[in-house]
Amino acid sequence: MGWAALGRRAGGGSRPPVSPLLSLSIASLAGSFTLAILCILTLTLTLATLAHAEDIFEEGKSDKEILDNLLLSTRYDKRLLPPVQGTLTVNVSVLLLSLASPDESSLKYEVEFLLQQQWYDPRLRYSNRSSYEFLNAIHHHNDIWLPDTYFIMHGDFKDPLIPVHFALRIYRNGTVNYLMRRHLILSCQGRLNIFPFDDPMCSFAIESISYEQTAITYVWKNDEGTLRTSPSLTTLNAYLIQNRTIPCPIKASWRGNYSCLKVDLIFTRDRAFYFTTVFIPGIILVTSSFITFWLEWNAVPARVMIGVTTMLNFFTTSNGFRSTLPVVSNLTAMNVWDGVCMCFIYASLLEFVCVNYVGRKRPLHNVVYRPGENPVTQKREGGGATVPGGGGGAPNEIVTCTNCGPNPCTHTATNGCAAEVRKKEPPHPIRVAKTIDVIARITFPTAYAVFLIFFFIHYKGFS
Repeated sequence: MGWAALGRRAGGGSRPPVSPLLSLSIASLAGSFTLAILCILTLTLTLATLAHAEDIFEEGKSDKEILDNLLLSTRYDKRLLPPVQGTLTVNVSVLLLSLASPDESSLKYEVEFLLQQQWYDPRLRYSNRSSYEFLNAIHHHNDIWLPDTYFIMHGDFKDPLIPVHFALRIYRNGTVNYLMRRHLILSCQGRLNIFPFDDPMCSFAIESISYEQTAITYVWKNDEGTLRTSPSLTTLNAYLIQNRTIPCPIKASWRGNYSCLKVDLIFTRDRAFYFTTVFIPGIILVTSSFITFWLEWNAVPARVMIGVTTMLNFFTTSNGFRSTLPVVSNLTAMNVWDGVCMCFIYASLLEFVCVNYVGRKRPLHNVVYRPGENPVTQKREGGGATVPGGGGGAPNEIVTCTNCGPNPCTHTATNGCAAEVRKKEPPHPIRVAKTIDVIARITFPTAYAVFLIFFFIHYKGFS
């Protein structure tokens, strides 16, 4: 039994134990092989990615494919400012498209313009192997960092006429050009006390809503006109005479630590419109009321018709035009014009009333009106002189003697010579009426001419 057992152990015994060093070597070899495979796979993937990155800029690729690669979340984050040294500079320019005003007397102007903003973003540079000079990124508008520009010092926005109202271009070197179309209703500043001789100034400004001046600086472009007008610029009751683009004054900026740019548009009124519709018709009506001074004092129907007609016509024209004027609490140039012109027309009507009243008065001493001078001449005989009322003259009354030869002399009436006694009686009422008309022919036109000179010089000097 012992030998049998020994034989079995010798014939079918177990294998000798494996060395620990040999097991470690095998494990290390397997790990190295696995690591080598991983490195090869990583290198292959990297090369494939680089090849794809180079291939994405090859000619024939669309700008969408290029932008999809540029805007990968692994390499671009629109929440971050472009990584530039110092402060990011945003160049700004404005192109005016249309100007309009609801009416001549309004202080609101509608302005349509293109606002161009340009800055540099190094993350958006792409290879020169592409055939595109710039990429149209309008469909990636929500994936690209844009300045948070907003408008201040304006009236209201108007909705765009078409849904797409911007353009976005990315150039090879990373320059981004962002063009927006805006339609603003501007609340302007004007001096309505000298209307229509005022020149309203309409202003609006742009500013960053969240980035302070240390992060973003807005500047006007220097390589071209910062505020230009389109060749097809249309205007409606808007007469632009001057424009300027300036940085916002410190007093005008309600947040001093934010970069701000300001646009001033200075308009003027159509003076020819007001002269043809207000001033010249007013001058014609006022001077027409002066015609009554050259008519007979007793031409009642003609003088009444002229006075009343001119007054009613002036009321009609001034009321119709005044309904379109701006409502202000202070005295305006148009109020002065209406008031003074109406005073002249009314004064000419009152002058006729006075002339008619004076001319119809009963004369004193029953004096008969004669054209020319109005002396009362009577003969005095025997040193006695009779007066128009039939009474005798005073004994020491100075008379003009007719017996003194060619050189008339004067002495008392008691020396016994025949003399002519001249006594000055009160003027006849008709003579007084005609004298009033003669005075009015000079004073009324002269006073009105002085008013016209003062009015236009005074108010035009304020504009």
